Amino acid sequence: MSRGRAKAPILQLDAAQEQAAVTLIQRVLEDRFEVSLGSFEAQELLELFARELAPHYYNKAILDVQTHLRERFESIESDLWALEKP
Repeated sequence: MSRGRAKAPILQLDAAQEQAAVTLIQRVLEDRFEVSLGSFEAQELLELFARELAPHYYNKAILDVQTHLRERFESIESDLWALEKP
């Protein structure tokens, strides 16, 4: 099986966050599926998730912020119209 490196993940965690995520992956796979992974394998799985899934969550967050800002701008615009003098 080829383990060539794909594009770099869009999400970078600091060392403590990365270790916590690796530990979580190991624990969940062991508890729910009785699959034991070493740190290296769990790290690869984390990198796969970051590379393949993180962009979808990132893009969704961007869309959510755009929606929020659009609604906020409309509210501000409405407030400004209310301040207009006849």
